[in-house]
This record gives sequence, structure tokens and C-alpha cells, in this order.
Amino acid sequence: MNDTTLIRILVVDDHTLFRRGIIALLSTDERFVVVGEAGDAGEACRRANETQPDVILLDNHLPGVRGIDVLPGLAELAPQARVLMLTVSEDEQDLAAALRGGARGYLLKTVDSSAMADAIVRIMAGESTISPEMTGKLVSAFQALQPGEVPPAASPSVLAPAVPDPIESLSARQEEILAHIARGETNKEIARALNIAETTVKIHVQQVLKKLKLASRVQAATYAVMRMRHA
Repeated sequence: MNDTTLIRILVVDDHTLFRRGIIALLSTDERFVVVGEAGDAGEACRRANETQPDVILLDNHLPGVRGIDVLPGLAELAPQARVLMLTVSEDEQDLAAALRGGARGYLLKTVDSSAMADAIVRIMAGESTISPEMTGKLVSAFQALQPGEVPPAASPSVLAPAVPDPIESLSARQEEILAHIARGETNKEIARALNIAETTVKIHVQQVLKKLKLASRVQAATYAVMRMRHA
């Protein structure tokens, strides 16, 4: 794999030992190259501006500031970078704030190296990813909303049904796919459950996002949860 096809990564974490461990793991994978590291928000912004990475692995607990509060600055300095939160926080409000702030994924630090690598590749392919432990908490957060309350993880313009309701444009199979997305399943898991090819699932997912005018699987999942909430 040549340098032009490598996924360029910036690692941001205030714990030096953990940060160096992540860098060492990533360095063993020929798909990735670590272009920088940072231990605080200011350094993260400087390094993002200098290196223009493809992916930023961002801890949520930085000295004096939360990682999610750095998202707007990173988006301005490195607009093409996709942010993948890598954190110990299992708080659904942190998850919601991260997604609202533009993060493309949210992984717990208990994730194994292969799952982390897979998540990086997936967000580079335009998908979003959340640790399985957090998917349930996201659903619970939406289900706990009072009627009429705005969900924290996305703006009303993303989740509010349009008139006419765009979900009516989905085929029966696409509605089925959407239900599986809402449960946090991957394309491979959906294909296995429905006994269809994974490439077929991918095409259906793309059509679902297009018809619902959504940008990611996370938005599709939250949309589906809100539909169930108000059904």
C-alpha cells in the first residue's frame, strides 16, 4: 500500500502511556499512518491544522476541557477530518453531545484493536460507528424523552418527519433494513439476519439514507427510534 492510500491519523489523549500504546498498535497496520499526536486541546488544534489528518482519534477527557467541546475548532481547522471519539465515558449525554458536535463515531477504550481498526476504516467509507454498549444507551436516551421534547443527539431538522413523510418512500425491505440499523447492527449482521448478500444490504442502506435525506447510519438509527417513540 503506497503513501497516497494510507489513512492518516492524529491521536489525541492526555495519558501518554495510552496514547503511545494506540500509536504502536496503529503502526502495525499497513492501512494507517500516524501523522501526529497531542495531549491537550490546544496541541490537538495545532497538530490538526499542521497535519490535516483523515481521522482524529479524540479522548473526551482532556486537561481543563472535554474533547466534545473541541469538535467545532477541529472541524474549522481540519474540515475534511473525521473524528472518532475514543473514551472511557459511558454517559449517554456525552455520546449525544459528540454526535451533535459532528463526531462520526464513539468507541469505549475497552474496544479491542481489530474493532478500532475496523471503525476507522468504516468512518473513512462514510459510515458511522458506536460501541455496542453505547447503542443501547442511545436508544434508552431517546425513549426516555418526554412527548414533544427535542432529542439531544440531533437537531429537529434531522429528525422531524417531513411532509409528506419520507419514510413512506421506503420499500418494505428498506424499512426492514432501517429497523436493523436502529438496533446498531452492521451490514454483515443484517445480511446474516435477512439471508441476503452484504453488498445488497449496503445498497439498501445507501438508498435509505438518500430517501430520508440523512448523512449517516447514526442519524438513521436516531430517526428510527424517534419514529417508534411517536408511533
